Amino acid sequence: MRISSVHAWWVQIPITEDRQHVSDFGRMKTFDAAILKVETDNGIVGWGEGKNAAGSAGHYGSLVHLLNNEFGPKIIGRDPADVTFIWEELYNGVRAEKSALAGHAMPELARRGLTVAAISAVDIALWDILGKARGEPVWKLLGGRKADRLPAYASGGWASEDKIGDQLLSYIEEGGFKAVKMRVGAMDGPPHVSAARVKAARAAVGPDVDIMVDAHGTYTVSDAKRFAYQVADCDLAWLEEPIIADDKPGIAELRSATHIPIATGECEATRYAFRDIAVRRAADILQPDPAFCGGISEAMRIGSLASAFNLRLAPHLWAGAPCFFSGLHICAASPASFTVEYSLGANPMIHDIVHEDVKVVDGKIAIPDAPGLGLTMNEEMIKAHAIAE
Repeated sequence: MRISSVHAWWVQIPITEDRQHVSDFGRMKTFDAAILKVETDNGIVGWGEGKNAAGSAGHYGSLVHLLNNEFGPKIIGRDPADVTFIWEELYNGVRAEKSALAGHAMPELARRGLTVAAISAVDIALWDILGKARGEPVWKLLGGRKADRLPAYASGGWASEDKIGDQLLSYIEEGGFKAVKMRVGAMDGPPHVSAARVKAARAAVGPDVDIMVDAHGTYTVSDAKRFAYQVADCDLAWLEEPIIADDKPGIAELRSATHIPIATGECEATRYAFRDIAVRRAADILQPDPAFCGGISEAMRIGSLASAFNLRLAPHLWAGAPCFFSGLHICAASPASFTVEYSLGANPMIHDIVHEDVKVVDGKIAIPDAPGLGLTMNEEMIKAHAIAE
């Protein structure tokens, strides 16, 4: 079995006006992603996804060009089962052979960003192919699954102080969720505004529902401390991305100053960045995004790091279907995982480009049993919303 063709599209699907929300990214009018199709000479198709921005606030022309014109041609003719070594070759570039023989990485200068986003898309597609070729779901190839259904949390929460309680309660009613996440930070302005919204949320949902909050990296260290102090009595399950990802010492400082668990990692790429988070004791929960961190392969390595440092894994899954389904397999197979992010915002990139019904029942989501990622892509939908290169 050999890879015969590789093609990526920038897919942009409009969100109806009545389902749009506003956050620190602005008004979300579309959902965008780089979707990758990899075919083999025996007719097996694998699907991947790469990400270089928030799912509904990104421009994907450069990433799609990289996949179609640089990385795609490099893997034509390769055995897709060489998942690990294709990953390393794309990462190390012209020094790939020397790196393999020496037993350590020698990456090219552009070793993060678009490079790893493209590797992510390829890696996800190769795992999909490998599972289909063997007639097994990806989680089985990764070592098995801990359960056939896993707890999920409802991810959304943009409403104002007077409406946030009703919004979160609607999530709980819709899927029986036992945990909900809301946005805070720059979208609100000063920390006390976000704190008031969190207090209103806690009053509405009661003490038995976990509340997570996500600041999208928009606080300074001092403002994150102010916010954490103001919500100290709200029993938050975690404070996500409180500070810019580049300030790891600042995140570590915050973690040491509050009892609220700190979650971070959706903006990080590769095991090396997550190693730095773990060594600095900057987080309690690691959140790699499979479409950006390096794919399924790298997310599993990050899960091993979490386990080694007695941390937990909760992948960032605000994404399209290939990334989301990858996250299901990662969570199923990683001993460090404990919850699945499920978007309650409008997300046509999950619900409209696959034929499967993706839903949460009684607060849990089923892990796919079908070969590969377990999704059936709607290619007509993809091509209808592809932006010309």
